[in-house]
Amino acid sequence: MPEITGYAFPNDIHVHWSLMIVMYPYITGFVAGSFIVTALYELFGKAEFKPVARLSLAASFCFLLVAGLPLQLHLGHPERGIFVMVTPNFTSAMAGFGILYSFYLVIVCLEVWFVYRAEIIQTARRSRGLKRTFYAALALGTYDTSPQALEIDHRATKILAAIGLPSACMLHGYVGFIFGGIKANPWWSSPLMPVIFLLSAAVSGIALLILLYQARSKLQRRPIEAETVAGMARWLWFFLIITVTLELLEIIMLAYEKSEAWHIISPLLTTRLQFSFISVQMVIGSLIPFILLFIVVVMNRYLHEKVRNTLTVMASLLLLLQVFSMRWNVVIGGQLLSKSFRGLRSGYEPHLFEREGILVAIVLFVLPFVILYVFDRLLPIEAPPGAHAPDREEAPPAAGVSPAA
Repeated sequence: MPEITGYAFPNDIHVHWSLMIVMYPYITGFVAGSFIVTALYELFGKAEFKPVARLSLAASFCFLLVAGLPLQLHLGHPERGIFVMVTPNFTSAMAGFGILYSFYLVIVCLEVWFVYRAEIIQTARRSRGLKRTFYAALALGTYDTSPQALEIDHRATKILAAIGLPSACMLHGYVGFIFGGIKANPWWSSPLMPVIFLLSAAVSGIALLILLYQARSKLQRRPIEAETVAGMARWLWFFLIITVTLELLEIIMLAYEKSEAWHIISPLLTTRLQFSFISVQMVIGSLIPFILLFIVVVMNRYLHEKVRNTLTVMASLLLLLQVFSMRWNVVIGGQLLSKSFRGLRSGYEPHLFEREGILVAIVLFVLPFVILYVFDRLLPIEAPPGAHAPDREEAPPAAGVSPAA
């Protein structure tokens, strides 16, 4: 067969996990990565992330709503997908998605409600007709906006953030566990796989928030907080260093051991994945952003604000490409080698208009931003004056009390 090099088993010549399985961990990575920024503000008191705290929570919620769609599109019978949510199987790694997804969805919905509760009540009070009915339903029958009630909201938000952070990490680390637990495939089978997936999720989530924050500020003609951008750049650089270090350590260990698996992984990296792994993931997506973020973080005080923002945006765009390339190399690359360890399949090329093709992948990537736009229209991401959660050094009752209350 012309698409096979070497000797391959008959059941190793097809790529069954296609572009949709690449999009699934890519989208869930934004869910976990965005929530990390929320937790840095809510739990660890990083005040520089206050301007993006609600944006990161909203982004995590909107991407979470789309996270299951790639799997639904991949299933032969998508109507059966609901069973993984309502009939949990605690002995199945695949079924773990239903448990983790359902639990995290509940946590995020509750946190969104507590963050926006006072504003929902105020909107219901000053509205009429269907709009009043809609926001009254969102208020769930409670209209208490006293300082004591707002303090309870702030405490509940902090507790939910403490529960949501490990839940988000489990939701995405589970994806790496799925691949790392497949012992028959040496490109996947590694205890580092869940950790690498989780750290790369932090990279993609923070990079996405940098782009969203700067784009929203430009469109709304709001000033870009220098400390917020600098803070996100520092954390982005940190997670990038750790992620790339672990990725390279995994490759170096395989090369040093020179086991039988390395004799097929080496040609896989130097032939089939040469462009996507070496050129895109390692050089364009890792080395160049590392240099750009090094300039931003180390030489921050010497850079003009526009230069710093531009370099951060460029690094963030390249890191989104890097994380997608990493997902592609793991999911697709692992299916290009035969379990005989003596054969390689030719590269997988998705079509444009098929059910799991390029156009559908683009729609899946754009859909969370459409949902985020609708979310912003219903529950404004930019909080009105005085509606932010109190700073860690302020007295809690001082925030959230509006004239309408």
